[in-house]
Amino acid sequence: MKLYYTPGACSLAVHIALREVGAPFELEKVDLESKRTEHGRDYREINPKGSVPALELDNGEVLTEAAVCLQYVADLAPDKALAPAFGTMARYRLMEWLNFIAAELHKSFSPLFHDASGERRDEVVATLKPRFDYVARQLGATDFLLGKTFTVADAYLYAVLNWTHFLKVDISAWPALGAFLSRVARRPSALAAKKAEHPA
Repeated sequence: MKLYYTPGACSLAVHIALREVGAPFELEKVDLESKRTEHGRDYREINPKGSVPALELDNGEVLTEAAVCLQYVADLAPDKALAPAFGTMARYRLMEWLNFIAAELHKSFSPLFHDASGERRDEVVATLKPRFDYVARQLGATDFLLGKTFTVADAYLYAVLNWTHFLKVDISAWPALGAFLSRVARRPSALAAKKAEHPA
């Protein structure tokens, strides 16, 4: 498999998941502005949407969208318990969280990547606050979104909440979110993924 990624993007979640399951994979960095891969290929030939992640499978097929790639990776190694079994209520809860993160958190951050400032920035941050409230209520009671077990939903949440650091969104009012970030950051998979994406 090959993961097309951009450092700091939501593709970090899939990178972490791949390391969690121990699957063999290659990395290829994508410049999202030029839409070129590090080997000079037009990335839109791989993913016409031009966004990361894209996961190129061994048979040549390509999966896109973080929530889908994450579930695919989790299902490669059911024994790692990164996703509950299909058909169970727990799996639907996982998908519920993945969709919430994608639609309500991930997309709400998007304007901040396009130089939102002043009043516009305040509006964007204001839309994030009730979403932070919702996630913090869950994480105030459990270590991870589905309880005591780390899942791919946590990998996705970690990748998205990491944006608060470099976008300078203050989450100190939600200590459960800060504690969650610290907890996931200590996982060997997260440490290895961040080191690979940001070599010294």
